[in-house]
Formats: sequence, structure tokens, C-alpha cells
Amino acid sequence: MVGPRVRRPRVHSFRLPNGLEVLLAPLPSSPTVSVWVWYRVGSKNEWPGITGASHWVEHMLFEGSPRYPKGAIDRAVVSVGGEINAFTSTDFTAYFTTVPREHLSVPLDIESDRMTRASITPEEVARERTVIHSEREGNENWPEFRVEEELFQLAFRFHPYRWDPLGRREDIERLTAEELRQYYQRFYGTRNAVLVVSGGFGLSPTAEEIRRRFASLPETGEDPTVRIVEPPSAGERRTELSGPGTTPYLEVGWRAPAVDDATTPSILVLDTLLGGETGLFSPASGWGRSREHPSSRLYRALVDPGLAVRAVSEWRPRLHPGLFTVQVQAARGVSLDRIEKAVDHATERLAREGPTPTEMAEVRIKMRRGAALSYEGASRTGFRLGYFSMLDSSRLEDEVYRKVLRVKPSEVTERARELFAVSSRTVVRFEPSGEGHHG
Repeated sequence: MVGPRVRRPRVHSFRLPNGLEVLLAPLPSSPTVSVWVWYRVGSKNEWPGITGASHWVEHMLFEGSPRYPKGAIDRAVVSVGGEINAFTSTDFTAYFTTVPREHLSVPLDIESDRMTRASITPEEVARERTVIHSEREGNENWPEFRVEEELFQLAFRFHPYRWDPLGRREDIERLTAEELRQYYQRFYGTRNAVLVVSGGFGLSPTAEEIRRRFASLPETGEDPTVRIVEPPSAGERRTELSGPGTTPYLEVGWRAPAVDDATTPSILVLDTLLGGETGLFSPASGWGRSREHPSSRLYRALVDPGLAVRAVSEWRPRLHPGLFTVQVQAARGVSLDRIEKAVDHATERLAREGPTPTEMAEVRIKMRRGAALSYEGASRTGFRLGYFSMLDSSRLEDEVYRKVLRVKPSEVTERARELFAVSSRTVVRFEPSGEGHHG
């Protein structure tokens, strides 16, 4: 018996001789069409000295190519009533454009032009340095950003998950146009890209247009596989930060496995029990920060009694072992010692007693709802298909979904005991040094 599957539209896939993978998902009734290009390149492919290169290249791909000089990409999309954007992660970079269905040729032309021919000039790099520097400074105003950056730097000593995709400040200040160009030419291109088209379009003419626009591109893109393995943690690591802010903030991270690990389904359940949702099967779309849920264990343990104003957990599926995190913003006047004790109590209780039958039933309802909504509309379909093509394939999505609905309470208890070990955790505490900006 196959068991439940995620309801997704029928996908037609093919690969061009130059290595470009193409996924087509027609949604006949959709008035829009969404074009996504995913590259298997992210901050995991950087090294000290060029951290932030993937994010910087993301910016540069909007700054000019042979058919689209500076500013022309945005103008072309806006003129047909569309929207365009991109984001960079540890494991991949994604570019997406959603337009009325009759204008599909616009994003296809843009992506075929910039896939291997972006013009990364010293002048544009100098201009963009200011923009990226401002983005970095803006993020540094938020204690949450500084704490999470410190957490990953402390938890990882060797693996490139050590640094944030934005890159280190000193690298942003000194990266050259030539280094960015070399990085782009080395990793970007057809072999490391997946083109996803979803929404209202005709299958045959679109496949033909894609072949016409993309088949002539050169076969490029070095193997982006990262072979660095982070050794096990030999004990708890912790540090304290201070700076502008209004309330104390705590983030705890436990070493957690990669997405293809056999324990993934039970970790998804743990994340849903503690934080109220899990990103892999959440009704929320896209790639944002975890939302709060009043029914979650962390909310009930910390927000309800007035200890915290926000308490969430997050396990983001990654290609390599990462972290399962708990993030808590303390209520005014509440010490981080009290917050940390409450977090310990919540995780220890789950490891000792396990989930209740009611909780397990609620988790399954949430997972089913998330899976049912995950392919709603052209943009979400494009996101989902590309996202799983970066992690593995839609087969992984179905496999994890089937298993997560069958996870036993005893497996969750066992996973909590293994995961929430003090010896594998990293703790970063933030104390505000005075009044200032805080989210």
C-alpha cells in the first residue's frame, strides 16, 4: 500500500543536453504563470574571505545582462503587471517572477539571458556594496539576527553553515568584482539550475519555447556538493551578547540531522509540538520566520504565564546536519535564567513524558492541512517544486509526508531524548544594554 501523498499538480519534466532540469506544472485555470530558477548554490559553497558571495551574485543578476541593461529587468516585469524577486539560503538561491499568463515569454527571456551572461562590472559591484552593507547594518539592528549569527558560529567550527548567507561584514567590505565573477562562472549555470514553470500555460508550446531559449546556453556549473563534515559537539557551548535592545533574548540550538535522515519525520512532529508548526508542511507559504501558535508547548509554557512575549521553535530542512532552535523574547523584567529554566522544563518534559494522544491527533491535522494547501496557486506551486528539487525530489516530500502521519508517540519521546541533550546544544543569551530598536 502506497499510503497518503501530497496533492500536487501533474509535473512534466525533462533535461536539456546542457544539464538544465525543467519542471512544468500546468494549472489550466490559473490567470498567472510563475517562473522560478533555482540554483544549487548558497552560502554553503563559500569560504572565509568570500562569505556573502551567493547573496551578492543574487543582487548582481538584477543589474544587467546583454539584453537587459541595468533597470531593464524590473521595468520589463512591472510593465506587464508582474512581480519579481529572489532569495538566498544556505543551500540554494531562487529567482522568481509571476506574471499574467499571456506574458510568460518575459520571464523566460530574462532568465535565459542572465543564467550564464550576467554582467558583473566593477561599477555595479561598488554600487551594490553600499546596498548590501546597508542590508547587513539593518539586520544588525535586530538582536535576533546578531544572536542567531553568533549561535551558528559557535555551533559550527568547520562547516560553512557557520556564516549567515548575508556574509561577514569584513568580506562585504573587500570582495572584488573579479572574485564575484569567478564565483558566478564557477557555480552558476545549466548544470546546477532547475527551471520551474507553473500556472496557466500550454504544455507543448512552452516546452518548445524553453528549448529554443535555453538549449543553446553552454553547459556550466561545477559540482556544488560540500564534503566538509562537522565533528560531533563534545559539550555544551554558550556565550552572552549585549547591545541596543529593549528586552532580553535567548536562542538555544541543538545539533540536528540533515533532511534525508530517517529521523526527519519525528523531528517535524517535535517542531510542531513545541512551536506549533513546521516549515515543511505549514499552511503558511514561502520562506519566512516561524509564526507563534497559542496551542504550542512553548507558547503555553512561556507566553501564557507572562514570562515571554514570543516563543517559537524551528527546524529548517537542510542538505547537511543543522540546528533545531528555540527562540524566546523575554517579557520586560523577566530574567534569562527564568526563561532558560522554562525552556529546559518544556524540552525535558517532552523527553520524559512524550506527546499526548490529543497532541498527536492535532499534529496530523496540521500536517494534512499544510500538505493540502502547499500547492495552491502558481507561485506556491513553483516554490514547492523547486524547493524539493533542491533538497532531493518530490519523492522525498511524499516519503516524509507518509512517514510523518505514522510517527508513533514513542518515536517522538525517543527523538526528544536524543535531540535535546545538553552535550549537543549551543546557547546564546542577549542582554540589552539600554533602550533601542527591537523587534
